[in-house]
Amino acid sequence: MIDKQPAESPTMVFPKVNRSVISVGSVFEESDEKTFWLTKTPLERLEFVELYREIAFGYDPFTTRLQRVLESAEFPLR
Repeated sequence: MIDKQPAESPTMVFPKVNRSVISVGSVFEESDEKTFWLTKTPLERLEFVELYREIAFGYDPFTTRLQRVLESAEFPLR
């Protein structure tokens, strides 16, 4: 599971990236990604998809709500 801060917190927390590990490979080599993802449960896979979506689109639940606008209309008396 992905650990995030509680929903009431105004800041988003993303997993830390270990930048000391670098792997160089060829695009044409067989990857072990499929094996990795098959070891995860469907729920874990969906959580990671949501995390990647949040990272890619800058999703912040506290700022993406619809703006509520209140307007009053005055009608002539009959």
